[in-house]
Amino acid sequence: MSGTSVLTQTRLLSPPTNPPQNIEFNFRLNEQNCLSLLKKCNSIEEFRQVHAQILKLGLFWDSFCASNLVATCSLTNWGSLEYACSIFRQIEEPGSFDFNTMIRGYVKNMNLEEALLLYEEMLERGVEPDNFTHPPLLKACSLLGALQEGKQIHGHAFKVGLEDDTFVQNSLISMYAKCRQIDHARAVFEKMGEKSIASWSAIVAAHASVEMWLECLVLFSNMSNEGCWRAEESTLVSVLSACTHLGALDHGRCIHGILLRNISELNVIVQTSLIDMYAKCGCLEKALCLFQNMAEKNRFSYTVMISGLAMHGRGREALRVFWEMQKQGLAPDDVVYVGVLSACSHAGLVNEGLKCFNLMQSEHGIEPTVQHYSCMVDLMGRAGMLKEAYELIKSMPITPNDVVWRSLLSACKIHLDLELSGIAAEKLFQMNSRNPSDYLVLSNLYAQAKRWDEVARIRKEMVEKGLIQTPGFSLVEAKRKVHKFVSQDKSLPQCERIYDMIHQMEWQLKFEGYKPDTSQVFLDVDEEEKRERLKYHSQKLATAFALIHTSEGAPIRISRNLRMCRDCHTYTKFISMVYEREITVRDRHRFHHFKNGTCSCRDYW
Repeated sequence: MSGTSVLTQTRLLSPPTNPPQNIEFNFRLNEQNCLSLLKKCNSIEEFRQVHAQILKLGLFWDSFCASNLVATCSLTNWGSLEYACSIFRQIEEPGSFDFNTMIRGYVKNMNLEEALLLYEEMLERGVEPDNFTHPPLLKACSLLGALQEGKQIHGHAFKVGLEDDTFVQNSLISMYAKCRQIDHARAVFEKMGEKSIASWSAIVAAHASVEMWLECLVLFSNMSNEGCWRAEESTLVSVLSACTHLGALDHGRCIHGILLRNISELNVIVQTSLIDMYAKCGCLEKALCLFQNMAEKNRFSYTVMISGLAMHGRGREALRVFWEMQKQGLAPDDVVYVGVLSACSHAGLVNEGLKCFNLMQSEHGIEPTVQHYSCMVDLMGRAGMLKEAYELIKSMPITPNDVVWRSLLSACKIHLDLELSGIAAEKLFQMNSRNPSDYLVLSNLYAQAKRWDEVARIRKEMVEKGLIQTPGFSLVEAKRKVHKFVSQDKSLPQCERIYDMIHQMEWQLKFEGYKPDTSQVFLDVDEEEKRERLKYHSQKLATAFALIHTSEGAPIRISRNLRMCRDCHTYTKFISMVYEREITVRDRHRFHHFKNGTCSCRDYW
């Protein structure tokens, strides 16, 4: 059949044996036959033949035929937008359907500015838009980041009475979200009379796009309460991302259950998202189980699994998965190697990391990026090889960025190297770093060395530059709700009960030999005040809350936005032993599993 004209595959255009005398009937019959042929076209060559027949039979001037020609040519995968445009320009009085079709065609082919210009022409020619006109235009504005044009189209939709159309409203939500105007997206959503599943999906995706993860979970909960349980697959993936970032394992398990109930076979993307969620919510064994049971794995699946193992400090297992990937015939790319080098760094596998770094270049021909160099500096720095890390930076064929110097600075803080920390900090400041953590790391390093004048100088510089550090916080999930705690916070609900629990915890820990590590308080205050400040760190408040609100023996999972201090690490080891709880703490880029007074990191982090 391939290569055979559609006109020779059918006798539809052959004249009937006894043609009726009714001209109108013949016209309509020919029109239907041609439209049937249009639907059978599989290439531009076949389309041209049908186009020629339509012209030959004088059917083009019938608006219905012309419109179908434009739609077929502009919206099919094999079509030609240029050819469609030439047909469109031959229509004397194109209607809203023709304009809508061409606008959709332009957006589909990423000719976004042309779509907006055609809309202008549509208005100038007095053709009134309908509810199919604005959604593709709003999509064009989303892709262009053209907020002002999007607002104008919103205004036009309002003028022609389409602002309450659900299709238009959903597109407005998506457009405002892509332009990072979440308040506008929320306003459109809240004004909707009847919200469809697509409306809920749009607003959940909107909050996910700006990383408002907690709001994603609240919206999904509200959606479920309204009976919209058959959420779209893309929405469930967005909510999974929220669970991943918040460490909300119970919510993630709930989404997994919904997926299994509503989708007969999960595709590779969804399965990989689930693996990522379980790994980043501290449930690595479940992630490994899902990974091993996947019928089909791609490079992204392997990357997520390697990164998950890296976060949990299981470097040797990550390397095993890396070798397995290559046995399956999947060549690693630069992203996979970032995960592999991170795994070596978190597990202290210096020799293995150096071997992989060399293998990446010699065997797979991958030129190291700044990310790879940053991983290597982190690997060497954590292992105390500060001078070697500095030499590597100096030998880089590309200019080191702030991440590379920040990795060295963090390593200097761990090993109290004032000389190299000064060099790293100076490089960061020369780059006009606006990251307050750079100043704080250096300030804390000087505080540990009791150089209070230097501490005061750096703090003053931060104030002068208007740099404010994001407060440290800890998240903990209890009874399917995620609770947030900030250090020294006394405005908490149940504050008195939580603080009483803190006193009880500290009292019991003293009998086990716990002593507050006041060197982690980087302020020039007396020892008593240092102990008071340590007592109410956000992680300790979250732990106290979890001990109160979870059943005896239940595991506790905490997520932090900043790196855990040494005192909290020691404190949590004691808590896991005294209260016989397994406590998992996600410390930015890695996990600590506390059990029976020990940590999975073996105090290497």
